This record gives sequence, C-alpha cells and structure tokens, in this order.
Amino acid sequence: MKKEDILPYKEDIIRDLGMLVSYPSVYAEDAPPFGQANIDCLNAALKLAEGYGFKTVNLDNYCGYVEMGQGDEIVGILAHLDVVPVSENWTSDPFVLRQEGDMLYGRGTSDDKGAGVCALTALRMLKDREPQFRKRVRLIWGCNEESGSRGVEHYVEQEGYVDCGFTPDGEFPLVFGEKGMVFATLRAPSEKILAIEASSAHNIVPAKCTVTLKPNCYDPRRLADYLNEHEISFELKDDVLTVNGAAAHASLPEKGVNALSYAMEALHYAGIDDEFVNVYHDLVGLDYNGKNASVGFEDEYGKLTMNLGVAEKKDGDVCASIDIRFPVTMKKEDIIRPLEEAGQGYIIETEGVDPLFFPLDHPMIKALMKAYVDVTGDTESQPMAIGGGTYAKDMHGIVAFGCDDGKHNYRIHDDDEFVTVDSLLMQTACYYQAILNLLEI
Repeated sequence: MKKEDILPYKEDIIRDLGMLVSYPSVYAEDAPPFGQANIDCLNAALKLAEGYGFKTVNLDNYCGYVEMGQGDEIVGILAHLDVVPVSENWTSDPFVLRQEGDMLYGRGTSDDKGAGVCALTALRMLKDREPQFRKRVRLIWGCNEESGSRGVEHYVEQEGYVDCGFTPDGEFPLVFGEKGMVFATLRAPSEKILAIEASSAHNIVPAKCTVTLKPNCYDPRRLADYLNEHEISFELKDDVLTVNGAAAHASLPEKGVNALSYAMEALHYAGIDDEFVNVYHDLVGLDYNGKNASVGFEDEYGKLTMNLGVAEKKDGDVCASIDIRFPVTMKKEDIIRPLEEAGQGYIIETEGVDPLFFPLDHPMIKALMKAYVDVTGDTESQPMAIGGGTYAKDMHGIVAFGCDDGKHNYRIHDDDEFVTVDSLLMQTACYYQAILNLLEI
C-alpha cells in the first residue's frame, strides 16, 4: 500500500474532515458529559460511519466506536473528536475547513479529526476483506482527550481493554514511550495583582497574559526595559499589562514563548513587592525544564519539561496551573516528592501519571514499524519517546502511531492549525497497512 493508492478517496477524506471540523467540539458544561458540541460531533461521526455500512455504538456520549470483523480479540484505533479552544487570532473561521493548495486549515485538522477520518477511510478500504478477519477492529472516537481521558475510562468500564492497537495522535514512525505527567497548582497570596488571565488550558503555553495591577507598585520604565530587551511584545495602559508570547503544546515548551512567565519576570525586574511574583521568580522564572523547582531531571530519552499555563486570581491568591512531563524511566513519586519540597507549601494539588514504555522488540511495535516502512520506504526514522500524553496511557496495550509526519509545524493547539492533503493520504495508507499487520500478530 502506498499513498498514491489512496487518491481515489481523496475528495471523500476532505469532505468528511470538513464536516467534522464544522463542530466546535471544545469541552463545555452546557450538556453532560463534555458539552453539546461534542455530543453532536460524535453523533455526526457515527452517522458518517453508518453511511459507509459499519456497525456503530454510542457509549453514553462519552465516546463511540465503529466496528468490523469478528472474533474475541480486538484491534483498537483510538482517535478523538474534541479540540482545544481557539483564540481571536485565527486568519479565518477555525470551524470552517479552508483549503489553500495542499494545506487544509481548521481546528482539529491535525489534532485529531484528520487522523480519525484517515482511520475510517482505512476501514472502508478493508471492508471487502472483513469476512477473513479473525479479530474485530474498532475505531474508537473519544470526546475528552484534551481535558482528561474520561471518555476512554468510560469505554474501559463498559467494554474492557482492547488487545492491541494504536492511537493516531502522536508522531511517525512510532512512539514507544510517553513521558509521565505531573499536574499541580502554584498558589500564593497577591496584593498587587488585582486580576490575571493567561492561557485557556494547562497543556498550552500561554500566548497572552493580561495582568491588572495596583497603581504605583512597580516601575513602568524598568518593566518596559525588561520586555524590550527580551524582544517581547507588550502593552501597558492604565495599570493593565498585556504581554504577548507564542503558543505551543505544553510538552514542547521550547517551541513557544510563555507570556505568563515573561509577565511575572518583568514585574519582578520592575521592583514589584508581591508574594506571588517573588515565588514565581524563585520556582519558575523563564525556565521550562524544572531546574528552579528542583526537578530538572533527564534520561537517555529526553528532559523533563514544565509549563505554567492557566492563571487566575482567587480568594486573594493567584493560582497558576503546572503541567510537567517527566522522563520515561522515572516514576511520578520521583517528581512529586522533590517538587513539593521545593515548593514549600506554594505548590499544591499535585497528582501524576506514570510513563508508558514498550520494548522495541515487542510484536506490536514491530508490526507497526513494518507498516510505516512498507508505506513510506523510510528506513532512517526511528521510534521515539515523546512528552505529549495520548490515549495510550489509558488504554492498555496500545501506542501512538502517527499522525504527525514531521514535515511541517502543523500548529497543533495554535492559531491556524492545518494538515496537508499529502499527510492525510500517507496516514491513511499507514493505518490500512498497520491494521492488516496487527490482525496477524
């Protein structure tokens, strides 16, 4: 199977993706469990699959699945339909698919609606072989990946774990390890910060931070000097400071510019005497590898990363979310203990998830790698460990396979997210071959 073999399905893929992108499936509380837009998007996806002749099941609007084949074992493909919030900085409507040449713009095109459409297309292409399957194949669409994994948890409660499979929500050629995660809150009193807002989710590097300040508590000239020296865009008007950075996924903070961190450091340099600002300076500063918080660990597969994201004023305190991704050879206790000790009571509400790790000689890993190599001819790229968390941590026995081919910065979680038609064709071919290989192990 090659990507050229997918060309007859190209227009279907674009049309189906446009339909799913049209649903603003951001987490909301207007309808349980994850908002009416997620319910509508899930039902639309299942209706689409039904139209292609597949059996579908909706599991209480937490998630749903498309099934083919027969047998006791299940090959699972876990994609998600929910998306992160959008900003006002998109150059077009994020929920209307826009094509410019090979590029398709829209929220969810690369994370993760595009991959879900590719997986569904792969199932369509395999439909004629269904009578030969000795296992069932399920494309599971979750609705809560970006704000938790309750959709998959509900699936496991109702259906149990799959036997093997993949989530097309990582990178090619394959992700054999996912860093562990620790989430916490940095909380400290603040008399000088009257209000603060930064980021819309803990797993996004804040692209903007707005701070309302008490008058005459800082030196505006020194504040401006600091931000100008660091070439950070900002505005200070009537004691309201707005700092502009660049968004990125929390697992790759080096690719973004944390507006919250620069705002706090600028205020510290400007001489503000505020407990939260001082604590932020001591425990975070501009560092995104956790060194200031005594958790600057690394192993042969990568360094720990730390992102401060959502910020708000609450009951006289400023609270900021902490999102840590730690090396695959460590355990959550190895991070939580020194983090809390360094925090001295300012870092609270800590919780964690251990890493995921599969040996490279595991049959599933070998089957997926063979699929990638056979489709692309790429024998140079190697399996990797990543900082991003996927459904693989919640569904035993799977890893992330695709969807990012590394050819572009697809602006995942950022303004003007996109995917290329070429990538969609390649993904579909890889998923098709991967399913066949997994059916044989």
